[in-house]
Amino acid sequence: MPLKLSLKPGETFVVNGAVVRNGDRRGVLLLETQARILREKDILAPSAVSTPAERAYFAVMQMYLLGEVDGPLYTQTAEALAGLIAGMPDARDDVLQISADVVAGDLYKALSRCRKLMPPLGSEAA
Repeated sequence: MPLKLSLKPGETFVVNGAVVRNGDRRGVLLLETQARILREKDILAPSAVSTPAERAYFAVMQMYLLGEVDGPLYTQTAEALAGLIAGMPDARDDVLQISADVVAGDLYKALSRCRKLMPPLGSEAA
């Protein structure tokens, strides 16, 4: 079953590392094969990273976008998740589940779980 993306005018998204921008009208994109996709609203800029949860999200996001499940990005993610446990001890069970998702290579699920531990992207912390 294809993945259907309904796009706003000018909306940006990433597909397998390529940044794509929709034109000046609403559009629909059907992806017939598996791909790593992340919408603009789900992308965290490096300059916006300031909390342990954001560091973990950013690390997992990099792994997901680049399709890497080991190497330096894995190490960076493991360190960010350790920092997240230290910074949010009440989220220990969630962080352990994120870690299990990363180890299993289910990076989109890990990214979704990380997202739940942080305020909405683009919002200002009070």
